[in-house]
Amino acid sequence: MSIRQRVMARKLSGNCATAARTSLKNALHAASLLIASALMTLPARAELIVLAAPITGDSYYGDVAGEIFDFHVAYAKAIRAPDQVLILTDEGAYDRYAAVLGPEKVLVAPIADIWARDFAPSNAEDPVYFRYTAAGQGGGYSGQDDADAVQIALAELTDAADMTIRATHLLNDGGNFVDDYAGNAVVSTKFLTDNDLTEDEARAAMQRVTGINHVAFIEADEQGGLEHADGVVSFVDTNTLVINSYSEDPAYRHQLYKDLERGLPGVTIHEIVTPYDGSEIYDARFGSACGLYTNALVTPERIYLPQFGIPEDAVALAQVRAATTREVVPVSSSGVCKMGGGVRCMSWQLRGALAHALLAYARARQARR
Repeated sequence: MSIRQRVMARKLSGNCATAARTSLKNALHAASLLIASALMTLPARAELIVLAAPITGDSYYGDVAGEIFDFHVAYAKAIRAPDQVLILTDEGAYDRYAAVLGPEKVLVAPIADIWARDFAPSNAEDPVYFRYTAAGQGGGYSGQDDADAVQIALAELTDAADMTIRATHLLNDGGNFVDDYAGNAVVSTKFLTDNDLTEDEARAAMQRVTGINHVAFIEADEQGGLEHADGVVSFVDTNTLVINSYSEDPAYRHQLYKDLERGLPGVTIHEIVTPYDGSEIYDARFGSACGLYTNALVTPERIYLPQFGIPEDAVALAQVRAATTREVVPVSSSGVCKMGGGVRCMSWQLRGALAHALLAYARARQARR
């Protein structure tokens, strides 16, 4: 059952418009377009990075829409082959993005949330839709309705593109699933609370749903908000983590090491410079990601590392490069970090058949414009 079918069957939201579906003929035509063009193929170790633009005129993003656009453009230009990028927009934003990046990198598929990481499927190796939590939309009953509507909109896109993705009723945001592509993951204890599970039950559920072997449950370094693990840790290699430096909180640092080492046998941990800056926050419910280099996007070939225009950027680059065999690519995030995220938070990662299916769908839609 798709996430859209599951959510609709449970009547979690009834206010999401129904998206048009492609016919089998169109799907086959799109697939042939994909095969015909070398530019549309993804090598085995490549990933498709999907970003979501704000809806034109959305009052929540109004004051920062320009900064989001600038970030998306800079990020898209930093993404290096064989990785590719696709940006989801509404009709109002399509021409602006297409003019700068080219129409092949833009698809009209309006999504009312820019934080694609959280509502998109987790685990690029074997994707699964968790149910996007109310916290991602500010909390409360209305927050859950809004979260469901956002996720349904994406599910309608993946269904239209003939992408078969598993779904679970378990609540979790993608920002709270940090994995290394090799069977290891870090999740905050918010997952236990949201799903009313003990740690043993949660571990078994995560292993069953995602196929991972080992999971470490950690306390988030901020309580009562999103409590995402990807603001604390990042895998830079197999069972190899970089974590924030918590020199000002030795008790939390000690417990973090303990929880990581208990959940991930043989894990290697590197501390990274952490010049956290919460002086400018766009929405108090979501805090700031300024100075958090752990919010990096990791693909099989490279790491897209946030940069904030501060002296510590060079230190962080050197530290991450020393800890990984991947290429490390800097991406300026200073314009959006005040909103609570950046490089990883805005990115949905796809690979293999699912990436090809979405690219094929995008090309077919572009051919009909």
